[in-house]
Amino acid sequence: MSCTTHFSGHTVVHRLDPRPRVVATLVFAVLIALSGHYRVLCSGVAVGAFLAMLSKLPIRPLAKRLLRLNLFMVVLFLLIPTTSPGEPMFRLLSVPFSHDGVHLAAGITLKANAILLVFTSLLGTVELSSLGHAFHHLHMPAKLTHLFMFTLRYLDVLHHEYVTLLRTMKARAFRPAMSVHTYRTYGYLMGMLLVRSLVRSERIMAAMKCRGFRGEFHAYHHFHFHQRDAVFCLTSAIVLMLFAFVEWISGGVAR
Repeated sequence: MSCTTHFSGHTVVHRLDPRPRVVATLVFAVLIALSGHYRVLCSGVAVGAFLAMLSKLPIRPLAKRLLRLNLFMVVLFLLIPTTSPGEPMFRLLSVPFSHDGVHLAAGITLKANAILLVFTSLLGTVELSSLGHAFHHLHMPAKLTHLFMFTLRYLDVLHHEYVTLLRTMKARAFRPAMSVHTYRTYGYLMGMLLVRSLVRSERIMAAMKCRGFRGEFHAYHHFHFHQRDAVFCLTSAIVLMLFAFVEWISGGVAR
């Protein structure tokens, strides 16, 4: 069981240079996040779905991520339209859902799904070490790159520690309930997780110093820009410029 975001494979997306993938993903996320036109947002979702099929992402993990995201979007659909002022679009159990609130919730839902699909397809198919190496090639600050790599790597380690502790509790017949004992037990669980994290971090630092770590990570396999990467850059630039053009001529009004 893992909480990392890497999906291995041998598709054309996996073979792309990570550097243009990082740039294209970030520009796409910014354009979609700032967009207010349904044509752009729906096209963004379509692009994300196409990339997910092209990279042959496993259906089950992807479906779980989309399900978790859209369960939260259901909460937004219940809160935003009922609390936003404006003319009611419809009523549910005599509760008015405003027209502006429904459009706002729909736009947020489309944006979140589009960005999730593209991030998972383009960056979720890159190994963490390669992703950090790509950030270095893009002249990101070294400390920020190291922090990013350590955070992603050891989130998974802490996840395994948490699963191990939880399994140990269940082996001792722990059953959660609405009681003081349950709250105290979960408090002990969080405390032990923090203690183990501190001990693990000290061991890691000592091991890195023993191996001569001087603040730099060296990669054995460097990136090479191929013809397929040029095609990806050209295609991405055309799609992103179309998105920006449609948003510009529409004036940012969702329709």
